[in-house]
Amino acid sequence: MSVRVMLVDDHPVVRAGVRAVVEAHPDLTVVAEAADGAEAIGVLEAGEPAVDVVLMDLQMGAGMDGVTATRAVRERWPGVQVLILTTFDTEADILAAVNAGAAGYLLKDAPSEEIASAVRQAAAGRKALAPQVAATLMGRMSGGSEVLSEREIQLLELIARGATNKVAAKELFISEATVKTHLVHIFQKLGVDNRTRAVDEARRRRIIR
Repeated sequence: MSVRVMLVDDHPVVRAGVRAVVEAHPDLTVVAEAADGAEAIGVLEAGEPAVDVVLMDLQMGAGMDGVTATRAVRERWPGVQVLILTTFDTEADILAAVNAGAAGYLLKDAPSEEIASAVRQAAAGRKALAPQVAATLMGRMSGGSEVLSEREIQLLELIARGATNKVAAKELFISEATVKTHLVHIFQKLGVDNRTRAVDEARRRRIIR
């Protein structure tokens, strides 16, 4: 039986391109499309057409983002697998997607056969990671004490968006004192001495966007 795929991306031209890639393989069929996460959830709530694998972008304009949608899909429809297909390859994005329950993480410049293979693997309940994504995760596992924790990365993302310690503490549901402690550890791990340099270094290392 053909694997039933839903495409979720806010750019119609991108969806058309991915549809062509997917449907070049006889065992894969695109049964639905959506412009953001909320629309994708609406398709699943309707129950028709049935979907096996969702190919999900991460950033979709003002609509529900891919990580939020992935988490909702996996919680409500555990039999539906989600594959992230995006242009972003930062550590923060990869960790967020994997922790939300994504079965895999691919980049949009992946070869056609790699995308098709990943869809098949996801449908079979196996993980499918682009080589550079797998390398990033392996690097975290073997990086020891110099690897930033997920919470430290979340804090860095907030700082990059201009958040003060007080705002960051509220966003992360921690105290300002804890924020300051995290910052000390971040500075040590990145070899910097202030917030601006921390953000610059994290971007240089592709930890955050």
